[in-house]
Amino acid sequence: MSIPEALAIAGAGVAAGTINTVVGSGTLLTFSTLLAFGYAPVVANVSNTVGIVPGSISGAFGYRAELAGQGRRAVLLGAASTLGGVAGAVLLLELPAAAFKAIVPVFIALALVLVVVQPRLSARLDARRRRGEHGGPWVTAALFATGVYGGYFGAAQGILILATLGLGLSETLQRINGLKNVLAGLTNLVAGLVFIALAHVDWTVALLLAAGAAPGGQLGARIGRRLPPPALRVLIVAVGVAAIVELVSS
Repeated sequence: MSIPEALAIAGAGVAAGTINTVVGSGTLLTFSTLLAFGYAPVVANVSNTVGIVPGSISGAFGYRAELAGQGRRAVLLGAASTLGGVAGAVLLLELPAAAFKAIVPVFIALALVLVVVQPRLSARLDARRRRGEHGGPWVTAALFATGVYGGYFGAAQGILILATLGLGLSETLQRINGLKNVLAGLTNLVAGLVFIALAHVDWTVALLLAAGAAPGGQLGARIGRRLPPPALRVLIVAVGVAAIVELVSS
C-alpha cells in the first residue's frame, strides 16, 4: 500500500467518523474509497465495518450529555439493534459474494435518497413527535430490521434510526441523535466481531480507518450541526454515485 493510498483511507475514516456522528451515511465515503483502490466489495465492507467502530464509540461518547437519563432506553433498544446486527453480518457471510455485488448498488441508491431527503424528513419528524419511553413494539421491530441492514451493509443506517426514533419517541432531535450513535455503534460493533471471527478482515485498511474514524467521531460530536449539511450531502451523493458506477462496471 502506498503512502498516498494510506492517507486517503485514513482521511476517509476521519470524514466518515464525523458524518456518521452528525448525520449518518459516512460508510458511503469509506466504502467508495476502498472500491476505488481495487478492494473486493465484500472485503471492503467487512474491513470498513471493523474500522469505523472506534468512530461510533467516539461519537457516542461525545454525545454523553444528550444521553443523560437514557441509559435504560439505550439498553432495551440496543438489544434489538445488536440482534439485528448479528443477523445482518451472518447474512453477508452466508450469501454468495455475487449477491452482495448485486444488492449493494440498490442499497447505496436507497441510502442516497435518504441522504437527500433527510432535511425534510427531520422537519416532519420534529412536527410529529410521539410520547413514550421506548416507543412501543413497532420501534423495537424497526430497530431490529435496521440492525439487519446495518450488519449487512450499513450506509445511512443512522438516518433510518433517526427516522424510527423520531416517530416513536418524545425527545429533541439532539437527544435522539445521541441515542442513534449508540444504536448504530452497537450494530457496527457486533457485526465487526462476527467478521473478525469468521471473515477475512484487511487489518491494514481497518486500522487506518479506525485511526481516522476515532477523532472524526469527536469532531462530529463537537461541532454538531455547525457543519454545513448541504455540502456534506453533495459530497456523499457524489461518492455514492461513483460507488454504484464502480460496482456495476466491474
